[in-house]
Amino acid sequence: MDPDLAGRPPAPAAASRPPRGQAETVETAETVLITGASSGIGRELARLFAADGSRLVLVARQQDKLAELAAELAGKHQTQAQLIPADLSRPGSAGEVADALAQRHVDVDVLVNNAGFGAHGTVAGIGADRQADVINVNVVALTQLTALLLPAMLERRRGAILNVASTAAFQPGPHQAVYCATKSYVLSFTEALAEETRGSGVRVSCLAPGATDTGFAAQAGLTGTRLFRFGAMDAARVARAGHRGLRRGKTLIIPGAGNRILAFTTRLTPRALVTRIVAYLQA
Repeated sequence: MDPDLAGRPPAPAAASRPPRGQAETVETAETVLITGASSGIGRELARLFAADGSRLVLVARQQDKLAELAAELAGKHQTQAQLIPADLSRPGSAGEVADALAQRHVDVDVLVNNAGFGAHGTVAGIGADRQADVINVNVVALTQLTALLLPAMLERRRGAILNVASTAAFQPGPHQAVYCATKSYVLSFTEALAEETRGSGVRVSCLAPGATDTGFAAQAGLTGTRLFRFGAMDAARVARAGHRGLRRGKTLIIPGAGNRILAFTTRLTPRALVTRIVAYLQA
């Protein structure tokens, strides 16, 4: 696949990264791969990394939307962007993305596993294929991309990974049972990986937003639920929190005081009660 390029020629990646917990200033261009980059949080993260001067690899299903974003970033930030159209719900898609990177001789410094979606309804009613697609995108592709790109980061002793989970990771989610379970996986996986890579030069962070104003709610059939009627955070604000937290080496990033309180209180509340509350909010 021929790369779709825009902007200035590549500059060498940064030679080092500060220890976890310290802020970072990007002085030379890094290469950042963002999945689910065509809309929502992924698109806003692309804008933030472009403002840093990073080179981008944008991955999503809709090439036309990726091309529009690449043109915007090239015009505003003179950003070089490569596009890899991919449907991460297809088995083997993560390997195809890695193959495309290898063919283009692209080394990824920062991996942002942002792609994800859910389906609203009961386990019995949603359908087996739809639920498998949710697992493939939210769990399988995220895990495989991490496993494929992390070894080179460790060898170079620099890099970063940002996995996007949700406050749904902190409790069971009736009417979104599979989605919530996949986000629990993302949180657990990321926290474990952060410990495995401690001291390696590679930082690993998990962004866990609450309800966010993106296309997710409409796609998942959640726009009419109490959860989203109570209000949703702006995608740009969530992205800023994730970008800032990754730069500072935070392992867990929960945007918004209300969301942080929610994540904490669910740990203290009986699980049966939490499950009934979530069922009420997501009905």
